Amino acid sequence: MRLRVEFTTEPFDLDEAPAHARAARRVVETADLDAVDVGPFGNTAEGGADAVLTAVDAMLRRTLEAGATRITLQVNVIAEADR
Repeated sequence: MRLRVEFTTEPFDLDEAPAHARAARRVVETADLDAVDVGPFGNTAEGGADAVLTAVDAMLRRTLEAGATRITLQVNVIAEADR
């Protein structure tokens, strides 16, 4: 099974990426994921279920430790036709 995760961390800082946003970026960029898109207001990653779920666990833990006060998360199953 393949999954797509979309997430944002808050609070936002328009002047520079806060520590929690940098922590999230490090997690998804170093995880064993097939596709990663990191943006200023949201992030998306895709991969096998185990890799995505492992990355989500690490991202939640590290961003909270780094000061995130809110994390918005959506996980979708990617249908074969969407690949």
